[in-house]
Amino acid sequence: MDKSKKIRVLLADDHAVVRKGIREFLEEDETLRVIAEADDGAEALELIARHAPDIAVFDIQMPRLNGLEATRRVKQEFPRVQVLILTAYADDPYIFAALQAGASGYLLKTSSSDELVQAVHAVAQGETALSPAVTKKLVLRAAGVSATADEIVEPLTDRELDVLRLAAQGLGNKQIGAQLGISDRTVQGHLSNIFAKLHVATRTEAVLFGVRKKWIALE
Repeated sequence: MDKSKKIRVLLADDHAVVRKGIREFLEEDETLRVIAEADDGAEALELIARHAPDIAVFDIQMPRLNGLEATRRVKQEFPRVQVLILTAYADDPYIFAALQAGASGYLLKTSSSDELVQAVHAVAQGETALSPAVTKKLVLRAAGVSATADEIVEPLTDRELDVLRLAAQGLGNKQIGAQLGISDRTVQGHLSNIFAKLHVATRTEAVLFGVRKKWIALE
C-alpha cells in the first residue's frame, strides 16, 4: 500500500458507543481515517460498495447480517477489501469460522488501542493480525494434528527460524525487524524463503508447520 495515502477504514458494530471508542483509537494515528460506520453487516456491505474502504473492521454478533457472513460476502464481492474481526468472542468455532470466511485478522476487544492500530496496519499490508490468545488457540489446535507423513523440506537457516518464531508471537514485519536489527523488507525476504521451503502460502501455515515439526515451542 502507498504509505503516502491514508488507510481508509469502515467500522461495523451494533453498539454506537463501541464504534465511537474504536474510531477515536484509530484516528489517533494520522495515517488512518474512518470513512464510514455501520450498525450491522448488511449496512456495512452497502457502505463498502459506496466508499471502497481498504479495511473493514467487523464485530461478529450484529443484527440482519452477522460479521462472519458479512466477511464471506466482502471477500466474494469486494476481494480487495481486507477484513479485521474485532470481537469479545474468543471461542474456537468463531475464530476458525472467521479465518475460513477470509478474515485477515481476529482481535479481541480486550486489546489495547496500540494493538488495534498495529493490527489495522498489519492487515493493510497483507499480513495476518491475531490476538495472542487467538494465536495460542491456533497453535494448540495445530499441535494436536499429526503431520502428513514426514514432510521433506529444505532446512531453514538460523535467521529464518528466528523470523518464524517471532512471527509465531504475532509480530508484524516491522516488529520482527526491530527485534533482529534488520529491515522489514529483509524480514519479508526471509518469510518468502520460508514459504518456498515449507511449501506454504501464509505465515499462519508456516507457523503451524513449525509447531508440528517442534521448531516452535509453546511458552
